[in-house]
Amino acid sequence: MARRRPGRRRNAGGEAAGPHVGFSCISVMPEPSPRRMEPTRDYPLFGGAFSATLPPGAIDVSDLRPVPNNQEVFCHRVTDQSLIVELLEQQAHVQGEEAARYHFEDVCGAQEARAVQVETVQPLFLENLALRGCCQEAWVLSGKQQVAKENQQVAKDVTVHQALLRLPQHQTDVLLTFSQPPPDNRSFLSPENLSLLPWSLGDFEQLVTSLTLHDPGIFGPQ
Repeated sequence: MARRRPGRRRNAGGEAAGPHVGFSCISVMPEPSPRRMEPTRDYPLFGGAFSATLPPGAIDVSDLRPVPNNQEVFCHRVTDQSLIVELLEQQAHVQGEEAARYHFEDVCGAQEARAVQVETVQPLFLENLALRGCCQEAWVLSGKQQVAKENQQVAKDVTVHQALLRLPQHQTDVLLTFSQPPPDNRSFLSPENLSLLPWSLGDFEQLVTSLTLHDPGIFGPQ
């Protein structure tokens, strides 16, 4: 059975796309220290149909609360950072970088963001992806949104990085999202948290490039 949710149609603006790039050209976060107490780990996704490398300190949110069956959601053990992998119905009416903008605006609308800003949209090299065998095109987007937490009135600027991997033979758009709210230094006052750094764009890149499909049956009859 396919794990997807229908996308919602939204309009998207346009800017010229640049050449194919890696993640480093859009980084707005400091590089992490090379030493970490916890290693990265390969983690099964969607019942083992996919797998990917997760960064240190990742907690599976489905162990804490219900998560839609087309999503895998992880949160940082200390910070408010999150990583989401979604299997979505392919939106064939948008192509190229407009597809990346479409999904970004769709997510912002679902989160009732008060302000949305797209900063960069760039195509990714398919040869860097574990999914290159079935991925027709890939895009990475960076932007900001103002979102208020539940039961809070004040909205905070959240930096959002998204990678869109398009799998037309499976009629699926794979959307990976890295959300980074403003840092809260108080979270690191506990001694046991000092060795666990915030996630970086490099951690997100590793998640995206390592995402591997093991069971195409997850998409249902083709």
